[in-house]
Amino acid sequence: MIFELDNVELYFKNKRILNGIYLKAETGKVTAILGRNGCGKSCLLNIAFGNLKPKYMLIRLDSKPLHKPLFTTGFAKYLPQYNFIPSEMTLAFVFKLYAIDWPIFIENFEAFSIYKNARFNALSGGERRIIETYIILKTKSQIVFLDEPFSHLSPLHIDTVKQLIKEEKKRKLLLYQITCINTL
Repeated sequence: MIFELDNVELYFKNKRILNGIYLKAETGKVTAILGRNGCGKSCLLNIAFGNLKPKYMLIRLDSKPLHKPLFTTGFAKYLPQYNFIPSEMTLAFVFKLYAIDWPIFIENFEAFSIYKNARFNALSGGERRIIETYIILKTKSQIVFLDEPFSHLSPLHIDTVKQLIKEEKKRKLLLYQITCINTL
């Protein structure tokens, strides 16, 4: 599948945030959006998914225009920057809800085996991010948008998530964004 987002123009009040943006992503490849804080990366993902309506844009899937928000099609998933799993849910319930195999998850993240019946709010920020990223990557979908998938993760977990992304790109179109910070 080829996803194209073309001629994106976004304003907040009178301030132009995005202008003339073109983005292309394909199944079998991982496409990354890089940039500084506040440059519109998250806005671009939200526009692509259909959560944010810009002044102008055109979305094409396999060269055919899509005239409705992508999230309404059912074949795209989106990992937002913020937590989306309700804090009172147990991990067992969340994995059942999303039809994700807990034993396979534990093969990748053994330390989580003690948390199966824990509530989501009992986890650290990094542990929550791992759960949510894994769930979005492993749910049935053809397109996955990841907004800052590595935030709050330890270097070891970053490597594991990168490996999962490499595995999933064989079957899915993957697009993610990360913030680049220039240091003095």
